[in-house]
Amino acid sequence: MFTGIVEELGSVVALEDQGDAVRLTVRGPEVTSDAGLGDSISVNGCCLTVVSNEDGAFTADVMRETLDKTSLGALVPGARVNLERAVTPATRLGGHIVQGHVDGTGTVVSRTPSEHWEVVEVSLPADLERYLVPKGSITVDGISLTVVEVRPDSFTVSLIPETLARTTLGARQPGETVNLEVDVIAKYVEKMVKQ
Repeated sequence: MFTGIVEELGSVVALEDQGDAVRLTVRGPEVTSDAGLGDSISVNGCCLTVVSNEDGAFTADVMRETLDKTSLGALVPGARVNLERAVTPATRLGGHIVQGHVDGTGTVVSRTPSEHWEVVEVSLPADLERYLVPKGSITVDGISLTVVEVRPDSFTVSLIPETLARTTLGARQPGETVNLEVDVIAKYVEKMVKQ
């Protein structure tokens, strides 16, 4: 489990194609400082398992399902990625409960800058719209964000300078793909109401 508070902006070191999977190596000295084999690290919102950790970089195996259903399949060496270690019982829950299980992808539709913040519109798969509410939570590329407005095929979020400077959303341009994870509590509520 994660909180959606990005700890570090890492960079892709290598991608080793294994046919039905990719072995991904990412540089992230902060998140690897205490990472052990088998630990979970969120990479752009995808929960990955550490299989090696050396010299400030970790390696994880990414299966075809993840490559096909997330933006990780488009990564290239040098790409910047949002990194977060899994929470511990002593971790502050500064964002919201994030599983690292991507529900779908969207694309950046537009960016509207202001003097001190920026509004970003992201397209939304139709099957996820029912889980979003204004002032509710959504995870975009592993970043816990508050929904400003829900539109028929998209939603907006407002980004403060800290988010713009410390995450990939500061540089994402219209047309770029982002990973989306809706609030897991909304999914549980839906299931209970249907029973």
